[in-house]
Amino acid sequence: MTMRTRTLGTTGPQVSALGLGCMGMSALYGDADRAESIATIHAALEAGVTLLDTGDFYAMGHNEMLIGEALRTAPAALREQALTSVKFGALRDPEGNWNGYDGRPAAVKNFAAHSLQRLGVDHIDVYRIARLDPEVPIEETVGAISELIEKGYVRHVGLSEVGAETIRRAAATAPVADLQIEYSLISRGIEREILPATRELGIGITAYGVLSRGLISGHFSRDRQLAANDFRAHSPRFQGENLQHNLNLVEALRKIAEQKGASVAQIAIAWVLSRGEDIVPLVGARTRERLGESLGALDVTLDAADLAAIEEAVPADAAAGDRYPTVQMAHLDSER
Repeated sequence: MTMRTRTLGTTGPQVSALGLGCMGMSALYGDADRAESIATIHAALEAGVTLLDTGDFYAMGHNEMLIGEALRTAPAALREQALTSVKFGALRDPEGNWNGYDGRPAAVKNFAAHSLQRLGVDHIDVYRIARLDPEVPIEETVGAISELIEKGYVRHVGLSEVGAETIRRAAATAPVADLQIEYSLISRGIEREILPATRELGIGITAYGVLSRGLISGHFSRDRQLAANDFRAHSPRFQGENLQHNLNLVEALRKIAEQKGASVAQIAIAWVLSRGEDIVPLVGARTRERLGESLGALDVTLDAADLAAIEEAVPADAAAGDRYPTVQMAHLDSER
């Protein structure tokens, strides 16, 4: 496996062709092993992964502190190559409930101060509000990030889960490195308006959910029991007939994977990689084993016949169920 690099848009940093999404090491997918999580981050850095993605609200700061510990205990050369991508703005209470988003300039700077401390770094490489705050113009939020850039606390402006109109307004305010948004074989909504807009403006894509939270990894089974604190226990795509329909898609994909001598997960990741050099998939591996499998996608080459077969097996809009519960879908500017 040779780690390739890609650039986040025309203004962003050069990063590894795959990034590591660290959320699952702290929250939303059941309990995780702290030692194994840190070992996985170290293994990713050793393999040439440079982009580490987190959010300040993932387990109320736990994820940032986990990454901070991993960076402190990594060899200096690996620590120096790491680039941090941080989402902010989600408001939560002690019970873990979601209470909206705060994109006010004063809040942006407050969130950043806490993230810098928890991560143990002197700057954040890409900083983005997790969801659009409908009460605050995106220009004000992006303007606050720009002020942090001027003072050296942030390197690049990012966006997350916003639609084409918001992207254009943000880009008119300051250079935007990338948009982080869900993109996978069964989540292809960005292809209609969002991806054309980012390409027109020279903005990169960091794609999360490339395995649709494990649904199209080839490892998820219908009889799997999910913990109450696992996001998927409440996700429409993992419920009842929706789940069976979606797992049928996975089995169709498995036939293609077997013909290629690859795993289902590797085919799914390789498909996202094939969508363009402006797209960097984030893999949510929580263990070294799963990380190794994901990195193997870099050795999978999909030709025109492969891509046609994948399209036939899993057409656009083939998935059953929304990608988030209804209340969370309402917060997605990208879905409006």
